Parts: sequence; C-alpha cells; structure tokens
Amino acid sequence: MRNIFVSLSTIIALVLPTFAFATTWTIDPDHSNVGFKVKHLMISNVNGEFKKYTGVVDINDKDITKSKVQVSIDTNSINTNVQKRDEHLRSADFFNVAKYPTMTFVSKKVAKAGKDKLKVTGDLTLHGITRQVVLDVEGPTKESRDPWGNIRKGATATTKINRKDFGLVWNAALETGGVVVGDEITITLEIEMIKK
Repeated sequence: MRNIFVSLSTIIALVLPTFAFATTWTIDPDHSNVGFKVKHLMISNVNGEFKKYTGVVDINDKDITKSKVQVSIDTNSINTNVQKRDEHLRSADFFNVAKYPTMTFVSKKVAKAGKDKLKVTGDLTLHGITRQVVLDVEGPTKESRDPWGNIRKGATATTKINRKDFGLVWNAALETGGVVVGDEITITLEIEMIKK
C-alpha cells in the first residue's frame, strides 16, 4: 500500500507543475480571421475565409514548447464573397460539407523558431483525411487588458498545403493550358485569444 501511495505521489508531483504553469485561452472569432488563398486560372489569387470556428490554446507560461492548440472549423461557413462559387465549394466537388461538416487542427509539437516565433506541428483533418502540417507562428504577443476587463493575446500563423493531399481533386483544363484551380493553398490565421 505504501508503494502505491509513493507512486501516486510521484505522478502527481510530476503532473501538477505542468498544469500549474498552463493558461487556457479561447479564440475570439469576432477579432480573428481564418483565411486562405488559391490560384485561379493560373493568373491571380482568389481569397476566402471561414466565418465560424472555435479554438482553445493552452499556453505553458513556463515552457512555451509544452503548449497545445486545438481548433475546429465549420466548412459550411466558407466565404469567398461570390455565392455561386461558395455553393460549388460546399458541394461534393470540393469540401462536401454535408458529409464533412468540420475540419480540425490538433497540435502535436511546438518548437521555438527564433525571437517571438514558433513552429507548431499538428494533424489537420480535412475532407475525412488527416495529414501533418506545420504552422509558422508569430507570437503569441504579450497580454493586454481590453476596456471590459478581458485579458487578451494575439498570434499570426501561416502554412501551405496541397489540396490534393486531402482528396480535393476537382479541376478543369484551360484551352490555353493549365487549370482553373491551383493545387497549393496558402492558409493565414490572424488570431486573438481571451484568457479563460
């Protein structure tokens, strides 16, 4: 019995410091943006965003590399400011939102990448397929108190993915060569968080 007690005490002693230095933050969708851009007709970029999402960031104030991120995005909330295009993107040709209503990102590793910069590696699940991606992060910023007493932080994250890696393969050929939709997607996250 004494050995069991000692073992439990050891486990608690090891785990408690991790929780003691972790602070939970929730993403504020009113002051954040989940955006993307993709090449159109091989000549210009189309920009879009997702309007609905939730996320939690556990920041370890003692060791930032022990922090964690979890985000869920409503694929039906895609918006490129063209209704017909958005409807096509929601269809089975692209996101198939009826079958895959959400995409998620769950971090697996956080590494320092210079002053106020991080590389966050995690699993992105999109269109029923999970692939590992790396986010280049600037921040998080220092804490700031808003006029209503909330404590906030901010961060910017970017990454690039190939849509075909996630089964998004629809396209159409152009008479002049090339295709309608590019394969590479640039994702940019402008995030503002509120301390819980």
